[in-house]
Amino acid sequence: MSAARAASLRPTIPDAGESGSTEPHRGGGPARAGADGRCWLVRDLVCHLVIDAQDVLITLVTPAATEPTRDAATYWTVATTPPTGADPLDALTVRLAAAYGEPGLLTFHLDDVGSAAGRAAELVDPGLRVATQGQVLTAGDYLSAYVLEWTLHHLDLVAYLPDAAPPPAEGLAGSRELLEQIAGAAFPASFSDTDVLLVGTGRRAATDVEKAELGSLVESLPLVLG
Repeated sequence: MSAARAASLRPTIPDAGESGSTEPHRGGGPARAGADGRCWLVRDLVCHLVIDAQDVLITLVTPAATEPTRDAATYWTVATTPPTGADPLDALTVRLAAAYGEPGLLTFHLDDVGSAAGRAAELVDPGLRVATQGQVLTAGDYLSAYVLEWTLHHLDLVAYLPDAAPPPAEGLAGSRELLEQIAGAAFPASFSDTDVLLVGTGRRAATDVEKAELGSLVESLPLVLG
């Protein structure tokens, strides 16, 4: 994994401050909702990214002896409906985010574990087989799947924090490629990488012109990844 793609595992998280911590984020919209069915707040999403970074660190030091059972595309399950917020981990994330109190503590924690996850991503042998969620993947495929997730959440954040830096171009391009593999079809060349990710996962509704360009692919959207 290149340094630029590893950097996609550490989206730029500005100091949200008191107001930013209580702004809703687009994420998951429809990709993820809070424990009570509302959209997650920025602080909830940042807490989710902390948990993700911890998962990366755990998985990269959990080698597997068997052959891979998944790749970067088949790692994902594709649902037809968005989460309701009833999942216990979703509920825990919201409570944990609130427990931090000061938003700066949460962003500090993300920078700490996110930096470690980024370094681990750069150092790991991409051919190493690792185990997670009862499946086996190469480290390269596992990290590619996580780059997609973090790129999507990075887009969620910048939707409501316009001063934040956008995702790295390489992360956007790689995420588009992976989403097209998951969809089993290429999106129109006229779509930017960002538009593919937003429209493809239901974070933005396609315009009438875009629907016409998408053709039959529009019937398969959105791709709700879990």
